[in-house]
Amino acid sequence: MFGNAYVLLLIATVGWAGNAVAGKFAASGWEPFTLTCLRWFLVVIVVLPFAWRHLLNDRKLIAQKWWYFLGVLGFCMALFNLLMFLALNYTSAINVSIEQAFMPVLIILANFVLLSQRVRLLQIIGVVLSILGVWVTSTQGNPLSIFDGGLNRGDAIMLLACVFYAAYTFSLKWKPAVHWLSFMCLIAIGAFLVSIPFALYAINTDDLSLPAKADWLVLIYIVLVPSIVSQLAFAKSVALIGGNRAGLFINLVPIFGSMLAVLLLSEQFRLFHAVGIVLVIGGILLAERIALANDTANTL
Repeated sequence: MFGNAYVLLLIATVGWAGNAVAGKFAASGWEPFTLTCLRWFLVVIVVLPFAWRHLLNDRKLIAQKWWYFLGVLGFCMALFNLLMFLALNYTSAINVSIEQAFMPVLIILANFVLLSQRVRLLQIIGVVLSILGVWVTSTQGNPLSIFDGGLNRGDAIMLLACVFYAAYTFSLKWKPAVHWLSFMCLIAIGAFLVSIPFALYAINTDDLSLPAKADWLVLIYIVLVPSIVSQLAFAKSVALIGGNRAGLFINLVPIFGSMLAVLLLSEQFRLFHAVGIVLVIGGILLAERIALANDTANTL
């Protein structure tokens, strides 16, 4: 099973899809900022014993690029999680799942604006379709309502969260050649350190109560599955079939996320959700197919 890239990709995407559902469950028992801080602290505790030897081997490169791991990647990862868990206090897990698919669009735009990468007409059409899909979802099927009352608070926060994760992914272009366990541990350390001030703010301003047993189980899931198991499964699948092919499967996350939200949270899946998914994923697949064709042509 662990040599089958498609099984691994299924594990990774279902685990990531469950992150939004778990965050919705956690909204009733956890404050978003303390949840994020605890999440990354526990990830560090779990990963550090396995990564220690590799961290020692990579120490010279880490010493040169510590600001990149902690100040860039760690910052973006922490802000994404902080904002996503905050958004789930105001919007549905289905909306959050679909809106996460907006991240590849932002990456395409960043490549075009910042790196002047050539963009073909079909890629532009794909980007427009994806933006329209997110627009339909975040306005609950009434796109013109944005001109009257604006976006729902939760959807607006989630779209801002997507900006930070897109920045994280875009920054990976300059990733130093460290072992993947070193990389994973450093990102977790950076995200934990960045989230500490937010957690302290929450502790000082909110009347926090001790979470129930079920809330701790949700935290354990968030730590082990989307933060570790999904990351490992995806990394292994990339090693087996390559990043371009594996990356396409991330488009399954909003679909699985919506299914899990309906099954576990009893959220209603409406027509505008279906329209949003079709537009977002269709647009991304169109844009990525052209990009993949360009990469193949350049390689040949």
